[in-house]
Amino acid sequence: MANIAAKRVKREIKEVMKSEEIMGGAFKLELINNSWTELQGEITGPPDTPYESGKFLLEIKVPETYPFNPPKIRFITKIWHPNVSSVTGAICLDILKDQWAAALTLRTVLLSIQALLSEAEPDDPQDAVVARQYKEYPSIFAMTATHWTNVYAEGKKAIVDYNRRVQVLLEMGVEEHQARVALSTHNWNLEVATEELFS
Repeated sequence: MANIAAKRVKREIKEVMKSEEIMGGAFKLELINNSWTELQGEITGPPDTPYESGKFLLEIKVPETYPFNPPKIRFITKIWHPNVSSVTGAICLDILKDQWAAALTLRTVLLSIQALLSEAEPDDPQDAVVARQYKEYPSIFAMTATHWTNVYAEGKKAIVDYNRRVQVLLEMGVEEHQARVALSTHNWNLEVATEELFS
C-alpha cells in the first residue's frame, strides 16, 4: 500500500480509538489480517430508529490512493434501508462517491453512515423496493427494518407476527432469508409472497 495512505489510516485508527463514539459503544474499527487496506467497522443503530441497539458490521476497503479517493464500504450485516442494498450491502452516500474530500476521515464516514440510519434519503435510493415501502407504507417499513435488525443485527425488539409469517414459509420448504425477503418486499402479505415464491 502507498506509504501516505498507510500512515493516514494508522493515524485515523488512533483517532477513532480515542473518540467518544468508541467510549460510548457507538462504533468500532479494526484491521483485518494486519492490513491497512482492509478494515472492519461496526456501528450501533441509533436510538429511536428501527435500527436501535443493532450491531451492524461494515467491510471497509481502503484504496492505495487514499485519502484522495474514498474508501469502499458496504454493510456485511443485512439491513432494510432505502440507501443500502438489501442484497449486496452497497451504500448510497454522497461522501463515498462524488462528494468525497481528502479532509474527510474514517471517523467522519462512520458517523455519516450512522446518521444515514437516522435520516434516510428515499429520493436517492440504493434499493428502490425499500425506498418505495419507506415512502408509501412508513409503518410497515419501520416494522420490517426493526424485524431485520432483530434477526440479523442482534436488535432487542422482535416482531412476533413477522416471525410467524416467516415460519409458515419455512414449513413450505422456503429458505429462511428468501422467505424474509419475499415477505418484506410484499409488505408482509403472506399470500402474495407465497405466490411469487412458488410461481
